[in-house]
Amino acid sequence: MVEAGPFVSWSTLARHAPDGLAVVDPDGLFLQLNDAAVVLCARPLDDLIGMPAPFELSRNPQVDPLALLDEGGTEQVCLWAPVAGVRREFAYRTRPLPDHSGLTVVTFRDVGEERHRQRRVTAIARASATLASEGSITATLDALAGEVLQADALAGVQILTLDRSGEALRIMGSAGFRRWPDFFERLVQCRERGAGLRMLDAFEQREPVVVADRWASIQEDPAWQPLHEYLGELDWNWFASVPLLVRGRSAGILNAFFAPGQVVGGRAVEFLEAMAEQAAVAVDYASLLQNERELARRGERQKLARDLHDSIVQQVFSIGMQAKSMAVLGGRGDTVSADSVRRIADEVGLLARTVLADLRAMVHELRPSAPPQPGLEEAVRALVESSTNRTGLRFSLRIQQGLARVPPEMAEDVYRILAEAVHNVVKHAKAGRVTIRMGVRDHTLTITVADDGRGLGAGRAGGDELGGDELGGGYGLTSMRERAERWGGTVCVRPRKAGGTAVSAVLPLTPSDEEGVPATPVDRGNEARP
Repeated sequence: MVEAGPFVSWSTLARHAPDGLAVVDPDGLFLQLNDAAVVLCARPLDDLIGMPAPFELSRNPQVDPLALLDEGGTEQVCLWAPVAGVRREFAYRTRPLPDHSGLTVVTFRDVGEERHRQRRVTAIARASATLASEGSITATLDALAGEVLQADALAGVQILTLDRSGEALRIMGSAGFRRWPDFFERLVQCRERGAGLRMLDAFEQREPVVVADRWASIQEDPAWQPLHEYLGELDWNWFASVPLLVRGRSAGILNAFFAPGQVVGGRAVEFLEAMAEQAAVAVDYASLLQNERELARRGERQKLARDLHDSIVQQVFSIGMQAKSMAVLGGRGDTVSADSVRRIADEVGLLARTVLADLRAMVHELRPSAPPQPGLEEAVRALVESSTNRTGLRFSLRIQQGLARVPPEMAEDVYRILAEAVHNVVKHAKAGRVTIRMGVRDHTLTITVADDGRGLGAGRAGGDELGGDELGGGYGLTSMRERAERWGGTVCVRPRKAGGTAVSAVLPLTPSDEEGVPATPVDRGNEARP
């Protein structure tokens, strides 16, 4: 502790204070520091004297500098990087000396670890929120990588996952690095040249791997030459790799590249493991979603096969039987009456028209007009027009405002729900009129399809049996429910008091939905054998 006349009175107290105490001159230069301040600043006292201090000097009313030892006053935060590889965050308070000398007393402490923990907690919370947003898997993992990068001030982050074959890794999220299309080809070249890929140790052993001075060793190893340019774009030194574990198996890895001067300790590894867990949840969710879609497509094919068998195949069989009857009658010569032939021909014509109508209905279901163009409202109007021309049903369509805010992928599911409800009316209800209502209110999309048919009690063909307000086991109705549940919505089927049936679907809209944020998953990334 350097002592001068005006400061002798409190030097003993200042020397043993747990926080840093410093005197700064009017130009913002260090004039005096206590022992704790020298340790915090990580430079010799002689170097610090006369060095610019990082504090913003207060112009508050002058008070006794001993008051700085209390908890009063407004605390500010500044950064201090006196030498390469040293970066600290100081929380400080300033008070001008009361002797009008222009000097300022500063008390400060290192809050880097504390704020670091806060950033990590915030990063984990944001990562959880990112998972809830149901964005694409690449957008989710890019966001997670960005959170890791910012929270720990890293040089770079990569998140790699297994491809569908389960044999190759691909980059699905990154921050800090530029995307190199041939990254994995170069990585394979390094491995073939004898380079040790420590990230594979983390993947195979399902344990974190930390390597000190990794960049220095890579620079000296000719086996890594194909990736020297790529890895040299960042200023880094230490390396850590943490596995993404899904139900006990490795589904990928999170690679962290630490800036020079950063040392990977236990807390850093714990944070990386927490973020890797969030990434693993995202990967698992994407896999489950893909499996769900595969099951949905398989179910739709089964439904198509069942509908073909239940209606068209039977009707074509009947046409064949009628044609055979006409052949038999024709074999009788002059004994065949014109009335008999006309009757069979009329039946064949009716069956043919029925088959054609059913085929058109199936084609319309398989090729709906529900993409973003022409839009949900236009697609529903086209469905109503087509169904009217095909069946003769009278439709009443009541559309309120707000449908333009429904995102494209949700719009397709909404269209499918509505088309299935209309299909059930045509197939089962024996109705004369159908009323469709759609609209958005209070961030909620509501759809209702009501008919004046025979209602629920009469039973349904094709296995779409209903009971009370609950959905039955038929595929069509189950598909409607699953499409709504995918967006956190519900489907309810109930009898109408005036007769007939009403199908209602309610789907909540998130703010991101209404802002038009795309929700369609995208499969992209570079692939290579690990």
